[in-house]
Formats: sequence, C-alpha cells, structure tokens
Amino acid sequence: MPKLERDGEVFVLHLDPDDENLFHPDRLAGLEAALDEVEGAQGPRALVTAGSGKFWSNGLDLGWLLDHGDQYTGYLDRVHALLARTLASPVVTVAALNGHTFAAGAMWALAHDVRVMRADRGYFCLPEVDLDLPFQRGMSDLIRARLTPRVAHEAMTTGRRYGGGDALAAGIVDEVADHDGLLGRAVERARALAGKTRPVRGQIKETLYAEALASLRTPTAG
Repeated sequence: MPKLERDGEVFVLHLDPDDENLFHPDRLAGLEAALDEVEGAQGPRALVTAGSGKFWSNGLDLGWLLDHGDQYTGYLDRVHALLARTLASPVVTVAALNGHTFAAGAMWALAHDVRVMRADRGYFCLPEVDLDLPFQRGMSDLIRARLTPRVAHEAMTTGRRYGGGDALAAGIVDEVADHDGLLGRAVERARALAGKTRPVRGQIKETLYAEALASLRTPTAG
C-alpha cells in the first residue's frame, strides 16, 4: 500500500517497493485517500510519487480483471478518474520514476506535471500493441495531450521501451538522475513549484486539457 509522508511543502507518496504497483482496487483506494489528504491541506504544497524497487507502476491489474470481469467498466472508470484527477489537479505533481513504468502506469506518469526518471534502470513503455489491447479513448487523448504527435505515434504503435536517456530526448520525461539522486531531484523540483498550487491552477488545467479530461470522465461503455 502507498505511504504518504510530508517534508515541509512537499508530500511524498511512497509506492510499494515489493511489487509492480498495479492498480488493484485496494491500491486505488490508497492512492485516492492520499490525494484527498494532499488536496485538503492548506498553503503551498506539492506531491511527489516515488517508487523504490524495480517498478514504478505497471498499470492495470489484469489478473484481478480476469477474476472480476463483471466489474470491468467500473474498474476502468475508476482508473480513468485517477488519471483525470492527477491531470487536472491544482496541486503540483512530480513523478520520480525509479523503475519500469508501463501501460496505464505510464499514463499516470504522463498525468503528472513533471517526470524525473532514473538514468540507468527502468523503461517507460506503452505495450498495448503487443498485448492486443486497444487504448480507451480517454487514455489515447491523455497521451496525445502530453506527448508530441511523433512520439505518441511511436510509443503507441510500436510499444517501444524508452530508457532514461531516450525518454529525455523524446520529451517523455523532464530530467534524468542517478539512483541515489532521483528522489532528491524530484523533491527539489516539487518544492520549487509548491507555491504554484492554488485553485486557479486547476482551472487553467481544466481548459488546457479539456478534451482529454472530457474523454476520461465519460463512463466506459459496457
């Protein structure tokens, strides 16, 4: 389960170091509760989401979905809500990508304002083409809103795995750092922007990402 700590203006949400940080419903509940706490706090603040193991997040919990197919649409709507909430949040968000960041996990990373990726380990990847999984409209709109058309096309249609240097060159991430400096750099970037967390920032993002947010907030067809 994710664990939320506070360091002055910066909240750090530590993801579970022992698994793939899949979006199991219980983990979604933990993430939602953490966002509630951060958004409800007063004054300058920012959020860093940080992993510490091999994975940052591998996205949808396909194993859980296989066992709960009758809950498919509700589950996807809940994941879409997390993506939309992060994308539109007035709180400054920084993803510290310590390891593999795949599929819906990669989309959640893109919903953050800033991404700092480990330089020597882990990949950013949208592998849906290799899994025979189509992108939901909201997911596609999110990716297109946050990446250039060329990079979105390559990432979505080839399933390319981007290491830290390649991800930086493609504009997928904003900075790379070594293992020991990753979290520190993410916190520094968050702290520098914490004063920008205010209601008007959320309003700006609502209009900036209006198309993607509308798609993400549209209920999944059964």
